[in-house]
Amino acid sequence: MKIIRIFGRSFKDAFRSFFRNFSLSLASVSCSAITLIIVAIAILFSFNVNNITANIEDVLTIVVFVNRDATDEQTTSLGNQIYSMDNVDTEKSKFNTKDEIKESLSNDESIKSVLDTLDENPLQSTYVIKVKDVSKISETAEEIKGFENVTSVKYGESLVNKLISMFDVIRNACYVAVILLIVVTAFLIANTIKITIFSRRQEINIMRLVGTSNTVIKMPFLIEGLLLGIVGAILPVLLTIFGYTFFYDYVGGSLFTQLVILVEPATIVYKTSIVLVLVGGIVGMFGSLNAVRKYLKI
Repeated sequence: MKIIRIFGRSFKDAFRSFFRNFSLSLASVSCSAITLIIVAIAILFSFNVNNITANIEDVLTIVVFVNRDATDEQTTSLGNQIYSMDNVDTEKSKFNTKDEIKESLSNDESIKSVLDTLDENPLQSTYVIKVKDVSKISETAEEIKGFENVTSVKYGESLVNKLISMFDVIRNACYVAVILLIVVTAFLIANTIKITIFSRRQEINIMRLVGTSNTVIKMPFLIEGLLLGIVGAILPVLLTIFGYTFFYDYVGGSLFTQLVILVEPATIVYKTSIVLVLVGGIVGMFGSLNAVRKYLKI
């Protein structure tokens, strides 16, 4: 019962202090909200980048053109070299003979008529390679180019490199912004707690004189920091749930092309919201703890 009374009184004091220093509390909450909005964007972006990368991996291939003069043994040997590479998904990769390719093109009458006029099939057999890690596709393609009996390798390198570079830049920018804003938020919350401690210095001195434990004195300030962080998470949580759902519905679940498919809201918005509340509470507690240690001297 004593513990319950202590917690109850601490929560009451924390709420009273929150409204007593409302302007500074509002600044701390606002900064916390801005930070958590950026955190939400970073999390949602990371989820979608992973999803887009998975979709790219499903459709992106390296097409290896085999030398027309290569024998069956040489072609098989080339295939064994390719399939032994760490980044090659052997189960999803396949080999197409030039005759199979010619047959697949026979549905186009214009192409079929041209091929029929030739005495020899001019097409090249190909290995269509799926990779495990799309970020390493360039290295994989370059290594394959050096194999014997390979005439050329195609994989849409310009598009892939641009996409990967763009995703990396945006993701890193989000991380830097989040770290900086978390530091600023913790600083503002620490200042809020410091002013609260200063305004209650006489009460704290009396509590010390009557033998009140340090834990009881500290508790309201720690709860206030937690409160500031959690209140700051309310707006980001609402924006995450309703904002992302609206955006997903507005763009029809994809951006620009069916290759860039977004993650469904139900899959990520609630997980992200839980993370935001946890981050808000932890940042608030950290800022409060820092102020208590530095200014309460107990």
